[in-house]
Amino acid sequence: MLDTPARTTLRRGEGAEFDAGLRAFFAYRDLGIREATKGSFGAHVIKAVPGEGAKPNWHNHELDFQMVYILKGWVRFEYEDIGEVELRPGDCVHQAPHVRHREIAHSDDLELIEITSPAEFKTNVLEG
Repeated sequence: MLDTPARTTLRRGEGAEFDAGLRAFFAYRDLGIREATKGSFGAHVIKAVPGEGAKPNWHNHELDFQMVYILKGWVRFEYEDIGEVELRPGDCVHQAPHVRHREIAHSDDLELIEITSPAEFKTNVLEG
């Protein structure tokens, strides 16, 4: 639970900008959840940068919660605990905290929503 009440926030889709982020082959649109929750949660729309393929490196994230919901296109992940999965529009995956995983490939038109807790977290690159 948040110590101070959160304010209602609004982010319009029209004119929304995407910025560089954790991965060079993705562009990120902050949905304002980090600000609204004082960093307890984060939410982004992430889209592929066309022509920039995935660079499959095993890694994990130091966080309490992470979920991905596919809006458009497809993405293929490999998880240490469940193996390789391909996600398509409407698919949702909860990535267990600290699970070792990697992105193998994605379509040029991939768009997804990612929600994390906390908003800021450490990513560890792991040996393959």
